[in-house]
Amino acid sequence: MKRINIAIFVSGSGTNCENLINYFSGSAEVNCAMVVSNKSDAYALVRAGRLGVPIRVVSREQLKDSSLVLPLLREFGIDFIVLAGFLPLIPEYLIDAYPRRIINLHPALLPKYGGKGMWGHHVHEAVKAAGETETGMTVHWVTPICDSGEIIAQFSTPLLPTDTADDIAEKEHKLEMEHFPKVVEQVLHQTFG
Repeated sequence: MKRINIAIFVSGSGTNCENLINYFSGSAEVNCAMVVSNKSDAYALVRAGRLGVPIRVVSREQLKDSSLVLPLLREFGIDFIVLAGFLPLIPEYLIDAYPRRIINLHPALLPKYGGKGMWGHHVHEAVKAAGETETGMTVHWVTPICDSGEIIAQFSTPLLPTDTADDIAEKEHKLEMEHFPKVVEQVLHQTFG
């Protein structure tokens, strides 16, 4: 397998971003080549910067401009994109440029609790309100329709009736920390052989 350059797209605090960078640190096969955020104040940028990964801010409006985004990704030789808490919808031109080369992490067991408005704590509050007995994480291919791409992997954890939305978030986040980098690695091996 040739050395693969991945871009990690983030909007928030960046714990998954940092976990991915650390996981692939020193890898001969996978290079976290850049971190892109739509928010200049995303703490993920601080985490990535500390770990020596180049960071770029691409606003929600700029993301719509293929003449800006595609050259940026080419500049860093990006082969694959990992969405790790990235909120804007990925434009079709980017999906066309990276067919089956963009994956997303979602903090629920899709198809439940997906789609517009279902991100971050909103998901965990909805899971709690529905009285679910389990929750989990989903890794899926990105398509033009939010959270509707083919599921690559899911991991679940049981919930107690006494669990708060914060408890649910903590349980689900543990799954992300344990499984997400391994799933990314498996997908890269399957994609690039």
